[in-house]
Amino acid sequence: MEQTEASLAITREEIREFYPQLKQHVRKTPVVFVNGSEFGLEPVSLALKLELLQHTGSFKARGAITNLLTRSVPRVGVVAASGGNHGVAVAFAARKFHVPARIYVPTVASIAKVDRIRGYGAELVVGGDRYADALADSQKWAAQSGAIPVHAYDQRETMLGQATVGLEFEEQAPELDTLLVAVGGGGLIGGVASWYAGKIRIIGVEPEKAPTLTRALEAGHPVDAEAGGIAADSLAPRRVGELTFPLAQKYVERVLLLSDDEIRAAQQILWREMRIAAEPGGAAAFAALTSGKYKPVSSERMGILVCGGNTDAVNFGA
Repeated sequence: MEQTEASLAITREEIREFYPQLKQHVRKTPVVFVNGSEFGLEPVSLALKLELLQHTGSFKARGAITNLLTRSVPRVGVVAASGGNHGVAVAFAARKFHVPARIYVPTVASIAKVDRIRGYGAELVVGGDRYADALADSQKWAAQSGAIPVHAYDQRETMLGQATVGLEFEEQAPELDTLLVAVGGGGLIGGVASWYAGKIRIIGVEPEKAPTLTRALEAGHPVDAEAGGIAADSLAPRRVGELTFPLAQKYVERVLLLSDDEIRAAQQILWREMRIAAEPGGAAAFAALTSGKYKPVSSERMGILVCGGNTDAVNFGA
């Protein structure tokens, strides 16, 4: 994409103007305020925005609905590729607006997410090992059928929808110093960074086995990275989006890498202490704190996006 940073930027004014149109269709997810000492951490103020309570179980509903609100959809409908959550969101949005949807997911997509896509009535195609395989197949179908593609992260409309997470968070927790955000393709962190635009510290969080933004920042441009690990169905697109990269260079202070064990431990803590059932990608930002990879200062006011909850890991039969 040969575009300048200026042409890619989504401004606070644009986000603010669009939000009244979107908020009729999404939930304003709650923020829970706790002290870090509750989790055996430094006694700092924590604000957890529970975006896993959004329609479809993740923030992805915002971007999917934004696409259908702002683009002309042909009779053949929409097509999307997804590790899981975006596919669920597009299927939900398509049902809401009564348009056909065809969703491509890789074999690593979790059963919880695949079942939700089917449940919303979308046509589901499973194939390939990773998100990049599903994306290639979806692009072929778009060219063949005329369906409009709804990209999971590297599309302006998608990022505009995700940016509203930042708008809400600032309204709910206006005094934050630092915000921890999980990174896959970068639609969420790019949107949130567009909203805050340097007003607070933004820290990206990635799995060690899917370091898409880390590798891009090292290289000076998006490059292919490993695409595996415990969060492969949500945080492993192979490379970060072209739209996100200049925003990350400008507004993301640094990116932290976490092991699968550290992410799994954060999931367990969220469930044990707060009864929050987060999927691995949804718990990744919180894991930056519980692992000690991010060490807040005593007076720091921390924001954490718990961004997804599409998991069947909790055993309710016990």
